[in-house]
Amino acid sequence: MKYVKTDPDKLTNRHKQLVHSEKRKVISHVQRKLDGWILNTVMIEDCDIPFQYKRKKKYKNIKGQYVNLTYYPSVKSVAGMEFEVMNVVRIAIA
Repeated sequence: MKYVKTDPDKLTNRHKQLVHSEKRKVISHVQRKLDGWILNTVMIEDCDIPFQYKRKKKYKNIKGQYVNLTYYPSVKSVAGMEFEVMNVVRIAIA
């Protein structure tokens, strides 16, 4: 399988709702199984909103790492309450 790098500028220009952040420090990284996927939840320094993305396999823990993120804001409903969540489209260690 060939890995294709994506350019965050191309993504954000094509999809206006996307936001790109550079060199953000990960203060928490949790992985849990969900419907055959591994749901990754990442907390970023100086931000109270969780960043989430799915992978097919577990990934190394990135707590303490600096990452570049491309994401879009979303609202998730849990037990009738709405929570803001950032859905990650692209994440890379800076």
